[in-house]
Amino acid sequence: MKIVLTGGGSGGHLMPLIAVARKIKEKVSDVNFLYIGPKGKLEKSIMDSEGIPCKNIMAGKLRRYFSFSNFSDMIKIPIGIIQSMWVLLVEMPDAIFSKGGYASLPVVVAAWAYRIPVLIHESDAVPGLANSILGKFADRVAVSYPSAEGEFLANQVVLTGNPLRADINNGDAQKAIKQFSLHEERKTILVIGGSQGARVINNKVLSVLPELLDKYQIIHQTGEVNFEEVKHRAGEMGYKIGREGYHAMPFIGQEMKDIYAASDLVISRAGANSIAEIAANGKPSILIPLEGSANDHQRMNAYSLAKLGACIVLDENNLGKNIFLSRIEEIMNNEELRQKLSKNIQSFYHPDATERIANGVLEMIK
Repeated sequence: MKIVLTGGGSGGHLMPLIAVARKIKEKVSDVNFLYIGPKGKLEKSIMDSEGIPCKNIMAGKLRRYFSFSNFSDMIKIPIGIIQSMWVLLVEMPDAIFSKGGYASLPVVVAAWAYRIPVLIHESDAVPGLANSILGKFADRVAVSYPSAEGEFLANQVVLTGNPLRADINNGDAQKAIKQFSLHEERKTILVIGGSQGARVINNKVLSVLPELLDKYQIIHQTGEVNFEEVKHRAGEMGYKIGREGYHAMPFIGQEMKDIYAASDLVISRAGANSIAEIAANGKPSILIPLEGSANDHQRMNAYSLAKLGACIVLDENNLGKNIFLSRIEEIMNNEELRQKLSKNIQSFYHPDATERIANGVLEMIK
């Protein structure tokens, strides 16, 4: 049995692919996986760690607004479809699991041409342009939010939630405490901006770093491209990475589950995967949606939670130093609010999501 995985561009797209692949491996011993998507350092690193070979194709982004990049990207799309058709002709897999997004469009269209069954997953509250198109080429669609169900045909869509690696909410706080020399009597804040980091969040955290470190300790995922800048600016303020309660790193890997377990508050972007991980761990959170994200999906994700009292949302364009600090203090000093946020966000955790999607892929093959 051979299954193709496609999608990419961020950890939020790639880690669900890995979670489902691992679950399928538990169910089927003689299965091989192949990843098809644009060439990228993150894609290669994650797939290599799982022993999954990669085939690279071109893919062009789909935008709902004018950009000169639209012209070059429109050329990449048909080239990517032709490349995908060649790879699929050679490999001829039994099924395709697509995490969606522009990176998967050429592969899904090529698979439709060969009548290879496809299951796509939509992780956001409102489907992006790529998945809205790909729904017409897919056999099955799994969604994470009820609001997305109406965007696809009723006979192909099912609400599953977001697939996560099985151990993400099974962390050991003591491991994180030991690794980062944390003080158990102090509350810990985890700052994450997605696998790519978030410069806006980094800047806001640095702007209130002295005030925060006066009371709390911080574990901060800066993103690869931002780490040296954050390190330099923290140093200018007199804070050395790994000391004074400030622990910054470019990217958090397998130890993320232990850090979640040790954290009292999470400050994050509103990507679907980050929200799912926060929900799985039942952590109070401040979500700062990415301004200008595709289809404004991060804002929609965040406010879907906020309406149910599951998080605090701050818009990055109106995020002043005083309001940022006051919202952090409000959560950290109000145990009733912390318990409310923790309880309400857990309703967005679907522990059987990975299982159901894996079964859906295998059922298409049968």
